[in-house]
Amino acid sequence: MSFAPLGLRPELLRSLRDAGYTTPTPVQAEAIPVILQGRDIVAGAQTGTGKTAGFALPLLQRLWEAPGRQRPGARQVRALILTPTRELAAQVEESIRHYGKYLPMTTTSVFGGVNMNPQVYALMRGVDILVATPGRLLDHVYQRTVDLSKVEILVLDEADRMLDMGFIRDIRSIIGLIPATRQSLLFSATFSDEIKRLTDTLLKDPAMIEVARNNAESDLVTQSVYYSSTVNKHDLFIHLLVQENIKQALVFARTKHGADRLALHLQKDGVSAVPIHSNLSQMQRTRALSDFKTGRARILVATDIAARGLDIEQLPHVINFDMPHSPEDYIHRIGRTGRAGVEGQAISLVSPEERNLLGGVERLIKKRIEIRQAVDFVPATPEPIWSERQGMSRQSKSRNKRQQSPFAFHPRESRPSHSQGNMPRPQQQFAPQVQYSEPVATRSNGNMPHKPNPAAAYGDVPSFRPPHAAQPSGKKRSKPRHSPNG
Repeated sequence: MSFAPLGLRPELLRSLRDAGYTTPTPVQAEAIPVILQGRDIVAGAQTGTGKTAGFALPLLQRLWEAPGRQRPGARQVRALILTPTRELAAQVEESIRHYGKYLPMTTTSVFGGVNMNPQVYALMRGVDILVATPGRLLDHVYQRTVDLSKVEILVLDEADRMLDMGFIRDIRSIIGLIPATRQSLLFSATFSDEIKRLTDTLLKDPAMIEVARNNAESDLVTQSVYYSSTVNKHDLFIHLLVQENIKQALVFARTKHGADRLALHLQKDGVSAVPIHSNLSQMQRTRALSDFKTGRARILVATDIAARGLDIEQLPHVINFDMPHSPEDYIHRIGRTGRAGVEGQAISLVSPEERNLLGGVERLIKKRIEIRQAVDFVPATPEPIWSERQGMSRQSKSRNKRQQSPFAFHPRESRPSHSQGNMPRPQQQFAPQVQYSEPVATRSNGNMPHKPNPAAAYGDVPSFRPPHAAQPSGKKRSKPRHSPNG
């Protein structure tokens, strides 16, 4: 099947031919005719399914064929596309510019991390299609630099990720600024209860398009697992770069700090690597992505949030240095490879603490992932003995328990008692005891002892005052009264 039967304009078909696209993907074949009819849709589509073209092509055609097209110089936005991250916003803008290059329509994007002034200038010149992240769009709304009162089409791209990032309030605020007569398109990889509630309030009689299950991984991706303790992961990763002849890889870390640390360690080992995460400026992120695409950087270390929207052609390897907490995030990660008919590999380095996360992934995809062993890899720290599916063996667990610190927590049944002498007690520290050189004198009535002289403990040094001795006051002491009896 080609794109021609879908009812697209010749200008759009020409741009598709220029890009080398001849056959629509399943989501494109189902979504394009429905959107051209003007209906709302809810599409279950993951990254790499061609969903951007699935809504961009009919969106361009509907705006161009609408009776009241944009006047030159007008400020009103006619189509609004919301995305969770800057990278995805930039990628969507680039795709729309390419698909609509033979149509005289304007497109721009606004997102955080960069100066607002160029964005304000672009909005003032007039925009047909605006791609935005929710936070920066509201910044422009509050500064009155954008007008959303004429929006005809609203697109929520990767709606599940936007809700995960806490944009639900921003999204509802933006929806309140848009006409109720709009056409709404929602694309999401998963359908949580919150997504369903948003769908009920946002869409009107939507068409449901489900082209793939949320647990469907590409058949072109070869998945494998290497077991490793946390301390040996870095050495194993370096070994696999040589053993698997990895020339380019997108590596996922769980945290931004972990991404920075891994990239720095790789650079020290002579591997060109750059991190990408939300703490970096937009210029730094753009430079990192450019270095990776052009081959100047061999490894791109990313977090899950920053990797949204990364479109890297023919990416051969995806490596999970840290397993994701969510099994759905695993599907998103490995979906970066195995695209456009090109095979890819997904490698996961799993520590003992991450075995449960691996089990959650296998339950989601409903199959076992192949376990491999690195050939000729000698870890610096002895590895635990792994069984095929149960993780560490009992012998390894008992060995690790014996190697624990005596101050580590022990279960009740295995906790050593103090009487057995297995747990040394810490040495108690006491303040030095003051030894007085003379007996304590008593008053004549024998009831109350006199206060000893603290200076006696430090020798016969009249000018020395110990730290705990009372400091003299500024008031002059009066002479003691003499008894009349002498």
